[in-house]
Amino acid sequence: MDVGLSDAEAARRLREEGPNELAPAARRPLWRLLISVLTEPMFGLLLACGALYALLGNAQEAWTLMGFVIVVMAISLVQQQRAERSLHALRELSAPQAQVWREGRVCRVPSRELVRGDTVLLDAGDRVPADMRLLAATGVSVDESLLTGESAPVFKSATERMDAAACLFAGTLLTAGSARGEVVATGARSALGRLGASLEGVTVAASPVQLETARIVRVAAVVGLGLAALLALLYGWQQHDAMQGLLAGLTLAMAILPEELPVVLTLFLGLGAWRLAREKVLVRQMSAVEALGATTVLCVDKTGTLTLNRMAVRRLWSPQGEHDLVSERDLPLPEAVHETLEYAILASHRQAIDPMERAMLEAGQRELAQTEHLHADWTLVEDYPLSAELLAMSRVWQSPDRRERLIAAKGAPEAVIDLCHLDAARQSRIVGQVARLADQGWRVLGVARAVFAADRLPPIQHDFDFEFVGLVALEDPLRPEVPAAIAECRAAGIRVVMMTGDHPSTAVSVARQAGHIQAGGVVPGTALAALDDAGWQDQVMRSSVFCRVQPEQKLRLVQALQARGEVVAMTGDGVNDAPALRAAHIGVAMGARGTDVAREAADLVLMQDSLAGLVTAVRHGRRVFANLRKAMVFVLAAHVPIIGLTFLPVLLGWPMLLMPVHVLCLQLVIDPACSLVFEAQPAEPGLMQVPPRPRQMRLFDRHLLLRSLGQGLGLALACLAAYAGALAFGESAESGRALSYGLLVLGSVILIFANRHWTVAAWRIRVRDGMGWLAPGAVLLVAAAWWVPPLRQAFAFERPGFPSVGAGLLLLGLAAVWFEWVKQRTS
Repeated sequence: MDVGLSDAEAARRLREEGPNELAPAARRPLWRLLISVLTEPMFGLLLACGALYALLGNAQEAWTLMGFVIVVMAISLVQQQRAERSLHALRELSAPQAQVWREGRVCRVPSRELVRGDTVLLDAGDRVPADMRLLAATGVSVDESLLTGESAPVFKSATERMDAAACLFAGTLLTAGSARGEVVATGARSALGRLGASLEGVTVAASPVQLETARIVRVAAVVGLGLAALLALLYGWQQHDAMQGLLAGLTLAMAILPEELPVVLTLFLGLGAWRLAREKVLVRQMSAVEALGATTVLCVDKTGTLTLNRMAVRRLWSPQGEHDLVSERDLPLPEAVHETLEYAILASHRQAIDPMERAMLEAGQRELAQTEHLHADWTLVEDYPLSAELLAMSRVWQSPDRRERLIAAKGAPEAVIDLCHLDAARQSRIVGQVARLADQGWRVLGVARAVFAADRLPPIQHDFDFEFVGLVALEDPLRPEVPAAIAECRAAGIRVVMMTGDHPSTAVSVARQAGHIQAGGVVPGTALAALDDAGWQDQVMRSSVFCRVQPEQKLRLVQALQARGEVVAMTGDGVNDAPALRAAHIGVAMGARGTDVAREAADLVLMQDSLAGLVTAVRHGRRVFANLRKAMVFVLAAHVPIIGLTFLPVLLGWPMLLMPVHVLCLQLVIDPACSLVFEAQPAEPGLMQVPPRPRQMRLFDRHLLLRSLGQGLGLALACLAAYAGALAFGESAESGRALSYGLLVLGSVILIFANRHWTVAAWRIRVRDGMGWLAPGAVLLVAAAWWVPPLRQAFAFERPGFPSVGAGLLLLGLAAVWFEWVKQRTS
């Protein structure tokens, strides 16, 4: 038997021939990041200010300004590189996987590590990872539109010839069947590589929050330029100094432009996605990170999401007897159920991937060893796959000692009963047994057999004369973390809806074990089929358990929930789940058992197929959005006093309070605060005990703007009062500027602490709960600007007297109280 390549040989070929990829996602080099930073509007303004200082003959001020430009530019580069590293790591995590036969075992490896000679296993919904020659194929059809432009599937079969009908090409999609193939070309040597195609990923559309942020920045830029021009004209007219007026106008433009907003948003979404990846939740669409916080309904599958997806045969039943493989494990398997297990195995694939088939094969190896009921020498003749019209499959076998073909069928009990054409009495007895087994939460399959003597096989399964053999009950235990996860969803105001293809009794049993998803009873897919759109919408609001649903019905259920105003996150794993995943506000694919098509259609991929991972993602999404709003409040509030201290002194006939170097120095406080403090801020207490935010809630809503404006005006008035007070104490304008600027820096730090928690007062927050270095660092910065002569000269400061400093500290305390009052009034 072929055992595939050895790991050592695969590693050697990978070194010699290179990875199986066309164009690896390249990270931007440092020089490109540098250009992107230099082309930001803020740096254009700074360079213009530096040029003005040089024209005015203030060489020291010009060089000081350029020094701060370099510092702020370094901070921006570090922030962008951090986001780049996070996104690059996410791309590495999202690399597709392939099932490979190596050293006699099936294992999953990244597709980029496939090498020539590897044996790859594929199922419907898988993307072909490399050019392959088919070794075995069952009902295989392939979508080759990526290469040919033709949308119709192409049927494939394993032949001795290396023609197109026996080859699978990289990038194409298996739409039906299962296949085993040998890799013949990888990377740039594949058909896709020779065409020069690129598979670097999908362009991500901007989210509503990103669009809203860009709009705010555009509005601020237009308003800022208008006010800057007005200030330049006003100052030039008052002071009869056009150059100083232009400098004042540029300073105001710098003060108004909130260039941090796009950077903050990118960092929050990128780092939020990276934090989720560490929790085994892969984010494919960055916009999904903040959208998670608005989720009101989670639509989940049963198998693998609520349950372990580790099926095991629990009970065998036939009209002659039954046997429980757990409670009666010490007893030999009764002869009465031998054929039930025997034909269930014959109706399964020998190299099974489906968990139920694997369970039956394992049970057969354990229970039927050393008996005549295992048939390794039988030859497979034909395969009748499962279809939407008939939820049963059949396999046709040829025994070496019989001329007739033997057919084994398995599937949904009602489908197998239909194949057997049973009378009413026998149907009633079997249906009763199905209900009894399903009431235990077990998955029940019917098994049938047939003998066919003619040489030519019929086109459909119904043409065989099937005899009912028995029932197989399989157990898929509930994941231990599911009840707690669903309870957390309930506390958070999030409804969980289960959509499954299982029997109604099985669905009810699992819902009962999981808890909190039984409202409205169970609704079968057949009942949904007769409803109009209004009926669907009414049903999805009254019921939370849907069974025997088809993939297209999942799509309609999602659309019905959306029509009722719900924000829907949906899990899926199959090819036919892709439309519903794409239609949902947040599509969630299964990473372990999901198909490539489902993963490509989804926004999130659960690397561990568990509802707990999805609940974790929702919790992270709420935290990201809440912290993003806190950062936006701080950014906008910090800009208000900068604008006020730039504009109001000109209107009052005072000298300029703030100059470009002051505004630039403040960026040293604002930028790190946004990226370090607020992004890493833990979730508010009780974050998952409140309902989801309204879908129509905007990032920059009335509460956020009022809080920013209120806190910013309070700090602006405190700084202006400090300046006026210093003049009243007989201090010089330079001393007043130093005191006012010191209050602005320290007040900005207090603003950070005030907005870290919106439900807790700043003085109740433990310093070690955040960035303990921030306040001492700000004090040292102010002290250095006051006491170090070169800095004092660069900032045009003089040391303020102790009475002025005392009054300034009092104003700072009043500002802190004001921040808390505004925070409470705008909650």
